[in-house]
Amino acid sequence: MIETETSLALTCSEWDLSFFSTWIHAGLHSAAHWFAGIPHILQALLASVLNWGMTALGAALVFFTHRLNQKLLDIMLGFSGGVMLAASYWSLLAPAIDLSSDYGAFAWFPAAAGFSLGAFALSIAGMLLYRLQIGAVDATIQKEGLTTWQRTLLLVSAITLHNIPEGLAVGVAFGALAGGFETASLGTAVALAIGIGLQNFPEGTAVAMPLRRAGWSPLRSFWYGQLSAVVEPVAAVIGAAAVTVSLPIMPYALAFAAGAMIFVVIDVVIPESRERGNAHYASRGIILGFIVMMILDVALG
Repeated sequence: MIETETSLALTCSEWDLSFFSTWIHAGLHSAAHWFAGIPHILQALLASVLNWGMTALGAALVFFTHRLNQKLLDIMLGFSGGVMLAASYWSLLAPAIDLSSDYGAFAWFPAAAGFSLGAFALSIAGMLLYRLQIGAVDATIQKEGLTTWQRTLLLVSAITLHNIPEGLAVGVAFGALAGGFETASLGTAVALAIGIGLQNFPEGTAVAMPLRRAGWSPLRSFWYGQLSAVVEPVAAVIGAAAVTVSLPIMPYALAFAAGAMIFVVIDVVIPESRERGNAHYASRGIILGFIVMMILDVALG
């Protein structure tokens, strides 16, 4: 009798697992089919909203702790930079070069021009932002140097600024699908969105945790942490709409996003991850992030 009951329980358990597995698979398949059929601008918006959610998830760590191991935080920042570097080449710059084959001997021009313009635009925006921040500090603090709170505010502003090219990158990747180019695929766009979502998590933590350490409440720290990515959906819609309306700008737009992202990695993310003496740990995070994004792009693209 006991053996019969045990056998029946195992059978029911296997049936339940099989049923739920089938149900989950069917749900994912239906969701993927639905997502593939909606307009590309809406795809970009949904993907960037999910990435915004990943930033919020990272910022939510302040509800559980007010301090994170600095080595771990620097590894996470390095990971973020590695993902952005890999995404900039495989998902943006390489397709931009491929799309420029019609230019013949000048096939390098759209990628070079777009890349330069993207880096220059972020450089100018960063300098303007820094001047505005410094201009808001009173004369006494200017003489004594920036306080911890103000350095944190500069980091928050810098990360918010560099979320713009991330949003543009996602938008351009999905908008490229409208042209039917061989180098543009839904898998590549999804891989880029997943990669940026993964690196948004440590960014949310990197913004919210210093605010929490500075004495801000958990809710207020979380609010500003997730707010740093609120620009991504807006930038994604703008990027997708721009390339959908004017397909000839596609290689320039892809390279622009790549240049902007790489500039941010070099100018903000990597220096921030290394300035507290954890350079080796940050470098390992960069390598790990680069490998993860490369795998995603090759596997899904």
